[in-house]
Parts: sequence; structure tokens; C-alpha cells
Amino acid sequence: MAFDLDDTLAVSKSQIDDRMAKLLAELLAQVDVCVISGGRFEQFDTQVLRYLDLDSGVRERMHLMPTCGTRYYRWIDGDWGLVYAEDLSEEAKERVVSVLVEGAKALGIWEPEPWGEIIEDRGSQVTFSALGQRAPVDAKYAWDPDGAKKGALRDYAAARLPDLEVRSGGSTSVDVTKKGVDKAYGMGKLMRHLGLTTEEVLFVGDRLDEGGNDYPVKAMGIRCVAVTRWQDTADYVERLLTTLPDALPGDV
Repeated sequence: MAFDLDDTLAVSKSQIDDRMAKLLAELLAQVDVCVISGGRFEQFDTQVLRYLDLDSGVRERMHLMPTCGTRYYRWIDGDWGLVYAEDLSEEAKERVVSVLVEGAKALGIWEPEPWGEIIEDRGSQVTFSALGQRAPVDAKYAWDPDGAKKGALRDYAAARLPDLEVRSGGSTSVDVTKKGVDKAYGMGKLMRHLGLTTEEVLFVGDRLDEGGNDYPVKAMGIRCVAVTRWQDTADYVERLLTTLPDALPGDV
């Protein structure tokens, strides 16, 4: 099973709830679990990993794919080890930053007093966060409820960075990676690594609508469950656990 992070397993950039942490641990005792999101590995740690009570054997069933699958971590020799990274060149990152700043100012969405950095270099991904990396959740959700502001910046940047992948990310973010690299790319790499087919994977996410950053996973034929908040995910996993190992995930 694979999960998006923000608004699927936890409130945006917030600690996972004890209920969700317990359910994830129970799920990991039976199946491999992947978390794939636009955030950095450090975000996975502060939101999820440090709150999971797992032994080393169970941790080996966990697959972490930060920055939309441009990085892949596994539990190796007692620590989280990097399996691969699709890093951007310094020249590409400089171009991306220039275009995002230029576009945000031209569109009137550059925040003069943000909560932290607006643009973050995540190595394999450059992320624009309109209100800053540490913006409070309520402000983030209120900033662009219909996605129009993000969409405008995404279109502006995509037209000027045709050799790169530009996507709407979380509630206030736009993500840029190498061309063709999105969550479908990450899931494809994971399936090849584990020898799985699309029929053997189930994905849970909150942005499965066309244009959403989870949509590429749905488009590649993986069975998906749409949620709008972590409580929906918890309810689904709770029901699923009563059927495992006999039923397929998609049957619940």
C-alpha cells in the first residue's frame, strides 16, 4: 500500500495523530507500506517516522519516497539509507528559482512577510511555498481554496521551463523536478524494485483529481482510494485491517 502524506496521513506539515500511527504500525506488520510526498526526508521524519513504534524487521517493509519519488529511502543496516536520488543540476535549480520568483511577483502572489523560506532547494526538487515553509495550517488552507493561484504559477513556470516537470503540490506549493518525474515515476521505480504489478498496489491520496499531484498514480492504472483528510484514511485502514490477509486491499 502507498500513501500520500499531507492531508492523507496527517494535517499539512504536522505530527501524525496517535490513532493513525497505531494503524500504520498494524498495517506494516502485514504488508509493505510506501509513503510518497513532495516534502523532504526530514519532513517524513518529523511528521511520521519518530512516532511509529516499529522493530527493525517491520521497518524493512517501509518505503519512503520524498520529493515526489525523486528520492527513495529504505531501512538498511539499522538506519534509513538512500537507494537513489534524481537531483537537479545547479544550473537547472538557478533557472527554476528565477522563474518562480519572477512568476509569483508578476501574478501578485509573492508574500512580502512569509513564515520562513518561500523557495526551498530540496536537491531533487525545488518547491515554491507561497506563504513560507512554516506557515500555519489555517492560513495555508485559506490562501487558495480553489487552486487558481497555484495553477496560474504552475502554468507560468511550465511555459518557461519546458525541459522540466512543473506541478501543483500541496495547499500553497508548486514543485519542479526533472522532466517526467512525478509520483507515477516514483511508484513505477518502486514496483520494479519490488517486482510488483499495478494490480498488486493500492494508493491512498487526497489529490487524485485531474491536475492534482496524486493524479499521475491513478493515471498509470494503480487502484486508488480518494480521501480529503487523515481521518478518512484512518477509517479506511481500520476497515482494511479486519480483512487482511484474506482480502485484496481494493475489495474493502
